Amino acid sequence: MKNHLTHALGSLALALSLGALSCTSALAQNSSFPTKPLKIVVPNAAGGAADITARTVAQKLSEALGQSVVIENKPSAGGIVAGEQVARAEPDGYTLLLISSGTAVSASLFKSLPFDTIKDFTPVSKLATFDLVIAVAEGSRFKTFAELMAYAKANPGKLNIGTPQIGTTQQLAAELFLSASGLQAQIVPFNGTPPVITALRGGNLDAMLDILGPVMPQIKSNALRPLVLLGDKRSPNLPDVPVVHEFGGSLAKFQAASWNGLAVPAHTPRDVVMRLNREIQTILQMPDVKKRLSDVNVNVQGGTPEQAAELLAADIQRWHEVIVKAKIDKQ
Repeated sequence: MKNHLTHALGSLALALSLGALSCTSALAQNSSFPTKPLKIVVPNAAGGAADITARTVAQKLSEALGQSVVIENKPSAGGIVAGEQVARAEPDGYTLLLISSGTAVSASLFKSLPFDTIKDFTPVSKLATFDLVIAVAEGSRFKTFAELMAYAKANPGKLNIGTPQIGTTQQLAAELFLSASGLQAQIVPFNGTPPVITALRGGNLDAMLDILGPVMPQIKSNALRPLVLLGDKRSPNLPDVPVVHEFGGSLAKFQAASWNGLAVPAHTPRDVVMRLNREIQTILQMPDVKKRLSDVNVNVQGGTPEQAAELLAADIQRWHEVIVKAKIDKQ
């Protein structure tokens, strides 16, 4: 009996020793991360706010990690091409995906995707939020948000609001706004922001709802007038423009914003994810990074991998409900 016990304890000790060596080896391997260049796949064209955010973070991340960080733009409907590329990449932390509220929308907007938005990615960190704005042409009869609301209530179905194409965060936010406010209005989707602005300035629309950044030049030149923001607080770039929840009533708890972050393929080692997260949090606190992004109306906002995962999951559920309620056909 004693010999059996001694043998069992010896086997256990050997197993623990081997396990410890294995863990040590794995940690040693990952502690050397990175040993080669990294890549961030961006599902948007170059030059936009999402691309600028990714490039600003990539430059600083390269300096922090001692490796180049390359941006690869892969624009496509719903970000599917970029998502599939990263989902199939080696889960080693060298290939990252710029995720966003658009990633959450695509999970419910498309009949099928070549990846599972929740299961195939591990969020690393949120990076930023983007204000949404309801604006009118400078010569509009609506001087305030209260005036626009009053007209819409008195004239059900007559107000029309332009947005970028069906399935964008902007278009769905417009649907959510109408649902929350109880207003009846027409949402008119266009193929992008420029034609929305053209239609609004040409008198073919009453108002528009879009991300603030792309319309700021028009606001600064007094071609458009911002009436209200849809986020949780006023923009430092437009301190006199109210946010929706300030009007109380059914809109007291209303909030809608676009956001982005970074993710890696599922099963990427935890210590690699945490290394990336730590570096990103440091980067987002750098004054020059904050200023660079603030200049393009991007609000820096980091967080833990868990917080980013919760945001993605919550947004998928939120936009799924909006898509179903608005009876938007799946693509």
